[in-house]
Amino acid sequence: MLHLTLLFHLLVLRLSTADASTHGEEPDFYRDEATGYGPVFEEQPVETIYPEESPEAKITMSCRARANPPATYKWMLDGREIDLKAQSSHYRLSGGNLVISNPIKTEHVGEYFCSASNLHGTIISRKASVQFGYLDLFSSEERESVYVKEGQGAVLLCAPPPHYPAELSFRWILNEFPTFIPLDKRRFVSQITGNLYISKVDSSDSGNYSCIASSPSISKSVFSNYIPLVPLAERPIRKYPADLKVKFPDTTALVGQNITLECFALGNPVPEIRWKKLNGVLPPNHEVRMAGAHLHLYNVQFEDGGSYQCEAVNSRGKDYHAARLSVEAFPEWVQHISSTEKDLGRDYTMSCKASGKPEPSIRWLRNGEPSNRKDMRFSSLMFDDSGMYQCIAENHHGIIYANAELRVYACAPTFKHHPVKDVMAPKNGRVVIECRPKAAPKPSFSWSKGTELLSNSTRVFILEDGSLEILNLTRADVGRYTCFAENDRGKANSTGDLMVTDSTKITLAPANADVKVGETIAMQCAASHDTALDITFIWSVDGRVIDLHKESQHYERTLNGSSEGELLIKNVHLKHAGRFTCTAQTPIDNVTASAHLVVRGPPGAPGGVRVVNKADKNVTLQWSRGADNHNPITKYTIQCRDSFSKDVWKNASTSPADVEGNTEMATVVGLIPWIEYEFRVIATSTLGTGEPSNPSHKERTLEALPVVAPSDVGGGGGTSRELTITWTPLQPQYYYGPNFGYIVAFKPHDGTEWMRVTLADPEAKHYVHKDASIPASTEFQVKVKAFNSKGEGPFSLTASVYSAQDAPSEAPVIVEGKSVSATEAVVQWLRLTQSNIDGYQVKYWRTEEDSEGGAQRVVVTADENSTKLEGMKPYSYYLVEVRAYNSAGFGPPSEHFQILTKRPPPSRAPKIIGKKFKAQKLNIAWEHVEPIGNEASINGYKVLYRQQGHTTGSLFITSKRYIDLPLPGVGNYVVEVRAFTEGGDGAVSQIYVTGGGVLAAPALSLLSLLLVALLCLNL
Repeated sequence: MLHLTLLFHLLVLRLSTADASTHGEEPDFYRDEATGYGPVFEEQPVETIYPEESPEAKITMSCRARANPPATYKWMLDGREIDLKAQSSHYRLSGGNLVISNPIKTEHVGEYFCSASNLHGTIISRKASVQFGYLDLFSSEERESVYVKEGQGAVLLCAPPPHYPAELSFRWILNEFPTFIPLDKRRFVSQITGNLYISKVDSSDSGNYSCIASSPSISKSVFSNYIPLVPLAERPIRKYPADLKVKFPDTTALVGQNITLECFALGNPVPEIRWKKLNGVLPPNHEVRMAGAHLHLYNVQFEDGGSYQCEAVNSRGKDYHAARLSVEAFPEWVQHISSTEKDLGRDYTMSCKASGKPEPSIRWLRNGEPSNRKDMRFSSLMFDDSGMYQCIAENHHGIIYANAELRVYACAPTFKHHPVKDVMAPKNGRVVIECRPKAAPKPSFSWSKGTELLSNSTRVFILEDGSLEILNLTRADVGRYTCFAENDRGKANSTGDLMVTDSTKITLAPANADVKVGETIAMQCAASHDTALDITFIWSVDGRVIDLHKESQHYERTLNGSSEGELLIKNVHLKHAGRFTCTAQTPIDNVTASAHLVVRGPPGAPGGVRVVNKADKNVTLQWSRGADNHNPITKYTIQCRDSFSKDVWKNASTSPADVEGNTEMATVVGLIPWIEYEFRVIATSTLGTGEPSNPSHKERTLEALPVVAPSDVGGGGGTSRELTITWTPLQPQYYYGPNFGYIVAFKPHDGTEWMRVTLADPEAKHYVHKDASIPASTEFQVKVKAFNSKGEGPFSLTASVYSAQDAPSEAPVIVEGKSVSATEAVVQWLRLTQSNIDGYQVKYWRTEEDSEGGAQRVVVTADENSTKLEGMKPYSYYLVEVRAYNSAGFGPPSEHFQILTKRPPPSRAPKIIGKKFKAQKLNIAWEHVEPIGNEASINGYKVLYRQQGHTTGSLFITSKRYIDLPLPGVGNYVVEVRAFTEGGDGAVSQIYVTGGGVLAAPALSLLSLLLVALLCLNL
């Protein structure tokens, strides 16, 4: 009978060939390839930048697919298939990888992709470009010097050379590598243009600057020619308002990216850079760096889009810039296709959806070829519909691929992979016994219990998918159940056993509880269950399962028997409040019971803190109550901080002094006028103090008259006919308003009318009054006060200051000047009898070679009347002048005095020709040194005898060409010999001597005797 059935089945298959031809050839799923599958990419090509100067003369593009049978590969360049067999081809395959040997820019730049194929279908990879990376040298043209007045800003242009790719990083060096320019509030390097910006130039900036451009893609750096920066001295140094020179453009970022916005300003004083988001607050994922010049946004999201503004501020003015940040997104799958098997003739739709900004377009490939369909809907699947499908989502930011294999099949029912399983179910419960044969087309289903055929009733149902459902189970339902499946290609059946167990019941349910923060509470739970089954207790809070291992700090299961599941909650926090559910679970059923846990603790943070009214020294705050956490709030504490407190919060004084817990408004008093403040509120109850609220928006108090006077008023000195007045300027927190400055008042000691001068610079700390009629060293009364847009403050204490003295009026007289060596001289003069002398300046220069402007100078005090002149040139005529000076300037010069320096000492060192130990002496001999050219005659020789590593020792002077020195002690010694002349000491020769050398010979003789004795013993 079985043989007839199989013969009939084969006949049916033969007769259905005509019908099958309309669907395509039927694959045999029962042969070996039925277990195979189409290609699935494991590696795909990536964007590649090949450095033009790369020592590795090849490019490898990756392509590897998992497939059964193994895949074969093809590669395309700009849409054309690469002929891998062509002679003189630079291409070869390594597995699926494409290797390009000796790449040529004109031939191998382009867009590549690979395809992987086997008998199940074809898929193509994502596209990836090959580009050649390069970074040319900077132009060899000399860079022009940049001249800038001290106090002004400067911009040094980098002008990077041609390069690919576009991304470069920039640094600058000063004078020599690797002295990199430190970046701070005053100096900034734009990573967009490479330019160096100095907000305020000072004398220390003088030097030669070079821009370094680095390409991280090709690991190469190049240096520009040096740009000389020459600061020009200007006294007094002028102030300049903030002027933004680096301004970030409208920018587009992708979701998840990190981006940097740049802003930098020139100005004196150095401007401060502030950032804000217009019509919003800066996102929490921001960071301000580079002394304010960089705003970094990490992991950008759509809500971060909008207009951003940078503001540059100094005491001279403000400058603003705003631009828009647009946030878009790379395509991302919302729903993508996956491999599947479907019945022949069934309706089927492949669904593919992607999100992105702009919205991605969707297109399809089948076996690597474009499909005309907008969606993949099949009204009646055919065998020819089998293959590899790719859904492609694309916008101008990128492209993503989803790959899947569709296999259309037809077969008689079989339970080989999914037989009916044995099932256990609880008494009075419900059970579903699954019937899931593999079959196409869909079979019809029937069930039997033992030999009894089952049909639908009020308690038993055969479901649409073939499963059997039984309700209100009893012991009578125990037995063997068989599922029968049949379609036009055959039939099959499978049997499983049903067992009915006792149901699980909660016997001790958890009870509602009320605890305080820090306490411990036990939540009880117990259940009865079928003894043949294991039981497990699972606890959850507000639907979240508690992980007893990870949360062991607060949760613990107490083991009081297998039927009890008590939960211990230790050191309870506010977050532990909620609905706790105990689930008693066996392999076949579960039951639950719940209870509420109320946790009482310190109040939560108040919300919505805002300023509703403000004056010069007080503001009125309003806020919203936070959670009282089941305990009444007793009081509020208000804290404040300003821009000068370095993020330190201080308790504020309020009116009323004690803010009761039932109020939501208070006045903060004792503030400083014209200061930007932030406020926060903290609630307190009998159970403790809660977390502070979020800070309010920054609010500035109203302006008021200054009340603090400048301190340390004094002055004096300066040049003739000047009155110099100095003071310590006020700190910005005492400005009390905008347009801040100082009023300086002064009058002669015996005068009655005060002169007033207004200075609009808040950082001013001195004033010089110049008047040709001011007598020298005259006493003046001076005082200073502050002012702002509201008015004037009080004057400081009056101080006595003397006007500048007159410069010395007499010239000193030089009485003697002589050279003491080839490079030094001494000069002596008569001290002046004037009382206003602070000291003397001696100036000297060569009469022919030097100009007086390049003269050397020595300064001495008024008590001295002589000095040594150093650093002179040998055998040269020098002119010397002396003049007196004081704070008002220099007096007239003396008459010039001429000095001739001595001839130079010999440039050649004595040549040491002998070193001998004799008796208890060390004899050192050398050759005589003959002067050459205009060198001075030899007066004798100096011999320095010192221990090595020491700078001092014994100095001997001799006119001979040898010397006997005492034998050296233990250690190493140095003997230095040099000639000396009237022009100084000549070049030096050295010889090294080891101490104890004379005693070494007997020791060696003893060693020789020992060796001879040993040899004799061996014989």
